[in-house]
Amino acid sequence: MRKEDCFYLGKIAKKFSFKGEVLVYLDTDEPELYENLESVFVECNKHLVPFFIETASLHKNDFLRIRFEDVTTEEEAEALLGNDLYLPLKMLPKLSGNKFYFHEVIGFEVEDQRLGVVGKIQSINDSTAQPLFEVLNGAVEILIPMIDHFLVKIDRENKKVVMNLPEGLIEMYLAP
Repeated sequence: MRKEDCFYLGKIAKKFSFKGEVLVYLDTDEPELYENLESVFVECNKHLVPFFIETASLHKNDFLRIRFEDVTTEEEAEALLGNDLYLPLKMLPKLSGNKFYFHEVIGFEVEDQRLGVVGKIQSINDSTAQPLFEVLNGAVEILIPMIDHFLVKIDRENKKVVMNLPEGLIEMYLAP
């Protein structure tokens, strides 16, 4: 399994018992969705390794207490500490309406209600305080803040993100 085909679920945070159980910090708003997993991918030395789950239960809201098959000692559990967990993208819960996953809109066109098609989303920059759509218009890269107020509609059927952008934002990139 390639990392690009997966999403980050969380990190193995600490050991839980002397029988090899671990606590996984889940990076999600809905931890209960992941209570009945059969397996996960654990990143070990930059490779995703499948681990099968014997038991899992929620622990203090956003932790998942997991006992992996073949991890039966404290030492084996300790070797996994700090490793990231991933699941295949197909296991993400479906979103509807104007909610979307970042990877889902890559390749979508951005259409402004006033100006029409602005360009295609190449990537999303989420390393800034405000995530940005990185949109390509010919050879020009346009950065558009992902602000709910600007977002009119996610049109999955036509692969479009319809926006109502403030006057001057797009023009400042395209001015001669």
